[in-house]
Amino acid sequence: MVFNIIGPHQEADILIPPHKPRRICPALLCLALGISCHAQATTETVLVTATRSAQQGFELPVAIGAVSGPDITDGQWGVNLSEALWRVPGAVALNRQNYAQDIQVSLRGFGARAAFGVRGVRLIQDGIPLTMPDGQGQAASIDLLSAARIEVLRGPFSALYGNHSGGVIQVFSEDGPEPGLALLRHAGGSDGTRDTSLKLAGRQGAVNYLLNASSFATDGARDHSAARRDSANARLRITLEGGTLTLLGNWLDQPMSQDPLGLSRAQFEENPRQADASALTYDTRKTIRQMQGGAVWEQRLGGDVLRLSAYSGTRGVTQYQSIPAATQTSPLHPGGVADFDRRFEGLGLRWTRSPRDSGDWELVAGIDADRMIDDRKGYRNFLGGPLAPTALGVIGALRRDEDNRVRSINAYLQGQWTPREDWTLHAGLRHTRVAFASRDRYLADGNDGSGAADYSDTSPVAGLLWRLTPDVHLYANLGYGFETPTFTEMSYRAGNLPGLNFDLKPSTSRSVEAGVKARPWRDAVLDAALFRVDSDDEIVVDGSAGGRTTYRNGGRTLRQGLELSLTTPLGRGLDLTTACSLLRAEYRDAIGAVAPGNRLPAVPAHACHGELAWRPGWPEWESQAATGFSTALEIHHLSGMYADDANTTLAPAYTVTALRAGWRQRLGSWELQEFLRVDNLTDRRYVGSVIVNERNGRYYEPAPGRAWMAGVAVGYRF
Repeated sequence: MVFNIIGPHQEADILIPPHKPRRICPALLCLALGISCHAQATTETVLVTATRSAQQGFELPVAIGAVSGPDITDGQWGVNLSEALWRVPGAVALNRQNYAQDIQVSLRGFGARAAFGVRGVRLIQDGIPLTMPDGQGQAASIDLLSAARIEVLRGPFSALYGNHSGGVIQVFSEDGPEPGLALLRHAGGSDGTRDTSLKLAGRQGAVNYLLNASSFATDGARDHSAARRDSANARLRITLEGGTLTLLGNWLDQPMSQDPLGLSRAQFEENPRQADASALTYDTRKTIRQMQGGAVWEQRLGGDVLRLSAYSGTRGVTQYQSIPAATQTSPLHPGGVADFDRRFEGLGLRWTRSPRDSGDWELVAGIDADRMIDDRKGYRNFLGGPLAPTALGVIGALRRDEDNRVRSINAYLQGQWTPREDWTLHAGLRHTRVAFASRDRYLADGNDGSGAADYSDTSPVAGLLWRLTPDVHLYANLGYGFETPTFTEMSYRAGNLPGLNFDLKPSTSRSVEAGVKARPWRDAVLDAALFRVDSDDEIVVDGSAGGRTTYRNGGRTLRQGLELSLTTPLGRGLDLTTACSLLRAEYRDAIGAVAPGNRLPAVPAHACHGELAWRPGWPEWESQAATGFSTALEIHHLSGMYADDANTTLAPAYTVTALRAGWRQRLGSWELQEFLRVDNLTDRRYVGSVIVNERNGRYYEPAPGRAWMAGVAVGYRF
């Protein structure tokens, strides 16, 4: 069986020999699973995140999901990662409708603590990390409109990617087609939302190129929530004799993102579109500027592959917070405006050993070195005196000035071995060292907050795949994870004490997982996974107010659950996609307001997505067919989520539906696509996400009511 691999660095037709396991299972066991013992023809997705080499997802002993092709962009804004991740069980991406704080991404409950950005989950695009060496990342720089595939790895094997606990989300940009494509796309919708993008992609001899530039703006679904974001993503791959060189670059400019802050229950019930009064008083907002570039060289050496990567970038953020003026005059208070300029860079070396004459084993060894330097400052968010300020929402006196640095070194070894046709063993080991250092340059308060911390850990993982039949594969794995606090989580200490919170300890976890992957009938794929994760010293929110969040170690926690997904054709152009997860995430120790058995806040007990799509004869862009039509009905359900550790405040469960439709026409070299989408068809009022342990009781971030978008794309083949 031959699969065409479209990866981050090369495209090749790779021969993957089909396994022919011995039929050793009794028919009774197959019937118990509800699955046929007979082989079914199906097209399998080829993935690379779990093993760092191209393999069928059906052959991997891990819980891994993928979203690809039209599911990422068709009938979507293509702006937020939350638009695509509903289709992956175990993944929850909550859109705050607040571009100053980004979406809230969690995998099996890891990452739900994030007040903004992404924590506990590692982000990678085209093999270059979007997560910093301390574990913090931002999803805003991911360009979905040029993405070919998103892979989501959950469970123990994600520990082989370093400092995080929950999993890995890796985005692969599409390859330039032949003939080339110039595509102009524009969409507009509710709340003054509009997005325009221009894509240029193709190949010329040994050169494959992709460039996508987008400009997005919105007036906001709530008061004081307008935003603007301009971005670009570029990839150039050059195929040389025996190897490939890939050059990558992305750029993000978010000059204006207003922050409406959270609402109390009473405010939410009165008017979910309002902003809190303090957001208007202090003009809470954020600006972001980021540039990143990278290069990857892959060289074949006989049966081996040598890969060398390097990247570098800058990021600048200025955030205005709603801290009362009187509080900001405290001798120890760092002010109400946070400002930092960041430089980051990294190198990676990887060697893959896979003998050409045998597919029985493969070995991967590598080392990554990363560095991040922050020039962080804090200012008052007012001018004049604290009791009678002359202006609010402006940069005032300097209250904080420090130099923060973090370095990480990661060495890893992983491999797989197939001693017989129906068994494959996977194992790996990663050693991580993360060193933090901070130099306090603001000594006017009489305090020197300088300090340092050094963390290290070794994480082993192992997994076993058993090919019960050609259509039923069982697997089990276990491993250890390691996660340090990020500089952002260290930035503030309870009681507004100076310096970083070096009292935070890293969290460690132990994971076990078992699952089944099956083809119950032709072109259908069923995945199911059971898991348990025990964590020690988990990093949790201590309190949040005015856009500022402090953290602490929350003792022992437990996560256990079930994840299910099924994709299947129903005939007559209909396809069904379902993804559901059941999760119990709870504290095991009593700390403060936390009682043993309390649920972790911002973690839903169950989440389900269902999608019924009708695509009768819709061709791909490369097809010669003249017209095409599609439509789909989506249903999202999320259980209630607690917003605080004491479990006294609950955001209610909700179920919402969405409808999308699209048309395509082709006239010679010209292509035209029109699309329409309506979200929240029933105009339901619900809470989209929560702010964990918000000290003022403003926990709720409302979701929009019924919203629409419509657009058109015009393409030219050359």
